[in-house]
Amino acid sequence: MQLTGAQILIECLKEQGVDTVFGYPGGAILNVYDELYKHRDEIRHILTSHEQGASHAADGYARSTGKVGVCLATSGPGASNLVTGIATAYMDSIPLVAITCNVNVPLLGKDSFQEIDIAGITTPITKHNFIVKDVADLAKILRRAFTIARKGRPGPVLVDIPKDVTANKAEYVPEEIKMPERVTLKLRQEDIDRAVSYIKEAKKPYIFAGGGVILAEASQELRTFADKVQAPVCDSLMGKGAFDGTDDRYTGMLGMHGTKTSNYGVSECDLLLAVGVRFSDRVIGNAEKFAKQAKIVQFDVDPAEINKNILVTASVIGDLKEILTRINAQLPQQNHDEWLSYIGQLKQKYPMTYAAQGLSGPFMVEKIYEKTNGEAVIVTEVGQHQMWAAQYYKYANPRHFLTSGGLGTMGYGLGAAIGAKTANPEKTVINIAGDGCFRMNMNELATAVRQKLHLIEVVFNNHVLGMVRQWQDLFYEERYSATVLRDSVDFVKLAEAMGATGIRVTSRDEFEQAFARALEADGPVVLDCMIDSDDKVWPMVAPGAPISEAFSEEDLKVSK
Repeated sequence: MQLTGAQILIECLKEQGVDTVFGYPGGAILNVYDELYKHRDEIRHILTSHEQGASHAADGYARSTGKVGVCLATSGPGASNLVTGIATAYMDSIPLVAITCNVNVPLLGKDSFQEIDIAGITTPITKHNFIVKDVADLAKILRRAFTIARKGRPGPVLVDIPKDVTANKAEYVPEEIKMPERVTLKLRQEDIDRAVSYIKEAKKPYIFAGGGVILAEASQELRTFADKVQAPVCDSLMGKGAFDGTDDRYTGMLGMHGTKTSNYGVSECDLLLAVGVRFSDRVIGNAEKFAKQAKIVQFDVDPAEINKNILVTASVIGDLKEILTRINAQLPQQNHDEWLSYIGQLKQKYPMTYAAQGLSGPFMVEKIYEKTNGEAVIVTEVGQHQMWAAQYYKYANPRHFLTSGGLGTMGYGLGAAIGAKTANPEKTVINIAGDGCFRMNMNELATAVRQKLHLIEVVFNNHVLGMVRQWQDLFYEERYSATVLRDSVDFVKLAEAMGATGIRVTSRDEFEQAFARALEADGPVVLDCMIDSDDKVWPMVAPGAPISEAFSEEDLKVSK
């Protein structure tokens, strides 16, 4: 049948099972929006306040469901406003298809009104991108875009469609879409055998789980693997929920703000099993001194990650679910009672603690965990509050902690929370934010109100850029350059002005009351929670130092 490009786009979205898109209209994409209007009963469009909010919402939708998130934008500034969200998804390997429209094909390259080379701009931050200059190619390209976004290591793909292509007609033939098969092409038995032999030889193994486990839907296989190896488990920021955070073998996050148990344990282990991690600089600290007593075996779908940041002893390349399934079938039950007992002693010796009095980030995160029974979807912005949310909420399942890990995008959380709540209306969705982050994209609060989404926005308001100030305090002799936000912005009034509920919180009792009220509310609620500007995230590893030198506030007091 003959269809316009815009009609083909809608039909292809329906082929892919897309039921929700996030976007913002404009001149170049009008034909697409006209078709969306006609199909509004089949595809829900969420109008955000800004295109960046749309890209973060599509990202949150994808992270919370495992599906491909879709965002739309018009040409020029509309398309360029997606860039930060696309880069965020790229750094964390999130499947996303960004669809932009551009000026007519004859006007490309002529500095036409609202023209931009969005394909050129996004080349370094996408798995692939396309410019569709012929409507006859549109369906094929859109199908390829979704396949690429899902396959292997997921990631964002951009499709740029000139306006005249959305108006021109071509023959459209429906296709039944097949999900990409798991990547096993480079999965070799000899690599499996080598990994198994190292595990059998190990006396002090440690499992380090990352976001790749979640992306591969391999959490159950990881838990079986941990049972068979009988090893303690730590995780990265992106790996939260890959392994049950309430399990006795779980020791917390590894790295700059990881637990002392994880940092010391990995520094002492004789075998580090790295599952779906990319050895970020925030994890490894001083690379030359990272896990120096250990053989390192890395499991990953992407061969580019092998020996990129850390030289490994061995590797197994392929889909993590398949890798772990094969190893679990081949590996005899191991016994490391003595090693687990030692790690248990470290957990008792170095518990995560915070001040017993006063309103603080750790207190609020623990209280949120208690009041939600650990079942909420926790979204965060970036900074101190992000680390506290990672440290003090116990994530028992994957896709319940959504955060910008690789890019560290301030302003990510509220848009992502909108995407997560749209995808999971039955779940409690909470965005934990700092006041600096909230101010970046707080306009999306109006989106949440318009969509009647029951979101809870908990702002840890210390009137500073907390994490940057923490570094200034510890490493820059307390020169607080451009990090103090002592101004008259009233988040409660702002929330009310946008149609949400705003509640100011200044004490522990007030927080408990306000949070209980927020849980029972109908629409978005903003809790403006006043905490001390000098509160810090502990433990910490100084930049460039080995993770074995993690220190706490008590350690600083002793050294002085």
